[in-house]
Amino acid sequence: MRRPTLASLLAATAALTLAFAMPSRAAENAVVIPAPAMDVAPASGIQTAVLAGGCFWGVQGVFQHTAGVINAVSGYAGGTKATADYQTVSSGRTSHAESVEIKYDPKKISYGKLLQIYFSVVHDPTQLNRQGPDVGPQYRSAIFTTSDEHKKVAEAYIAQLNSAKVFSKPIVTKVGALEAFYPAEAYHQDYLTLHPNQPYIAYNDLPKVENLKKLFADNYIEKPTLVSASKATN
Repeated sequence: MRRPTLASLLAATAALTLAFAMPSRAAENAVVIPAPAMDVAPASGIQTAVLAGGCFWGVQGVFQHTAGVINAVSGYAGGTKATADYQTVSSGRTSHAESVEIKYDPKKISYGKLLQIYFSVVHDPTQLNRQGPDVGPQYRSAIFTTSDEHKKVAEAYIAQLNSAKVFSKPIVTKVGALEAFYPAEAYHQDYLTLHPNQPYIAYNDLPKVENLKKLFADNYIEKPTLVSASKATN
């Protein structure tokens, strides 16, 4: 068998890169789903939700374009502080999931609405220990709750969606109490906004933001709420 020339290899690589740079569709297609029948009552003060749904770049990016979100930070939940770093978590041998801590104003957006966006456009909740091209328990679908009320709403919503059969397969999302959240390294923050032309972002994540704009127009904001901006104002 004749070995390919360097020129042919470079041409093939360029073609492959171009193909992945064209965001013709998201790795996980959006699904139109009903709003939760049960929701958390509006309250005063900033509330916290921690959600895991694959690579945190896309999860953070979607919620940074969501009205009512004060801050969305990429990080790790489900494991210990000692192993809460990207290289170790990426091995799949820790208990962490790549997660996003969402600080939100419950008078502007409810916990239930955040969950509706999460299940509809952020990820495919029927994929076990993976999302699109990313495979491993660190990419699992999980909701880390910060109160009993949040836990009840999340579990009730999963039951509601399964009963309505809005997905072709059962939801595998795990619901459990948040023990700790560890922010990811600085270079992971605001990644979608800072690297829109990166092939992975263009193909897998920008379509999710477009789906948010299309399916949740009333909750979409054009200018993202960035971690860097939050730090600058504190």
